[in-house]
Formats: sequence, C-alpha cells, structure tokens
Amino acid sequence: MIIIDAKDLIVGRFATFAAKQALLGNEIAIVNCEQAYITGTPTHVLSEFRRKRAQGTWATGPFYHRQPDRLVRRIIRGMLPHKQEKGKSAYQRIMCYIGVPADFKNQKMETLKNARISNVPNLKYITVAEISKHLGAKRVVNTYE
Repeated sequence: MIIIDAKDLIVGRFATFAAKQALLGNEIAIVNCEQAYITGTPTHVLSEFRRKRAQGTWATGPFYHRQPDRLVRRIIRGMLPHKQEKGKSAYQRIMCYIGVPADFKNQKMETLKNARISNVPNLKYITVAEISKHLGAKRVVNTYE
C-alpha cells in the first residue's frame, strides 16, 4: 500500500501518480486531502467548481461532492478509464481521507517532490478546503483527532 501525504501538494500532479499506480494494481491511500492545492486564480477555480456542481439534476448527475476527500477522489476518477473494468477496479483501490486516520499514523508516508506547491512560480492557487467551504461542505476539519 502506498500512502501519499497531500499536504502542500498540487492535486493534479499527485493525482496522476495515484491513477497510474492504481492501474498497476497498487492500493493507494491519500491523507490530508483538505490541505492540497489547486492551481489557478481563485475566482476562476471557484467559478468552475460552482458550474460543475450546478449542472445536471439530483437524480441523473453528474455528481460533484462538497467534501474535500470526495472532491479529490473525483478528480482522480477523471484520470482513469472509469467506464472500463480496469478503471473501475483501479478506482476502488484509491481511498482519500480528511486528516490522517489512526491506521496510518505510524506508517511511512510518501510525498512527491515534483508536486510541491513551492515549485509553482506564481501565487495563484487555492486549497481544497477553501473550495469545499465555498461549495457548502459541513465538515472540512480533521475528524480523526
């Protein structure tokens, strides 16, 4: 099992790594999803997530969640062939968490050096927690402490 600490990482960059590893058959656990970043101007990013959330109907979808862990998992789903059997099984091998669960407290967590937010030359980014709060999430804080 690969445990990725998403704190101060760019979502798209660690999501591609997680998707590739899941397709190869590895179990992936992503912790601290609420502390990950999405690059782009905050107003544009928020308007895009509002647009995605507003489209469709409550019965037929598409469904975009408000919680940070489910939001990150949905982003990873977009990088998988989720309509094929290999993509469905890979998607089931990926789990995202708010904070760090007790099961993973003492285990070694990976962080991807090329996905760090400090590598971005500009200051245009927003955290997943801020996006979730803006979409109306009720619980964005760590529930494992």
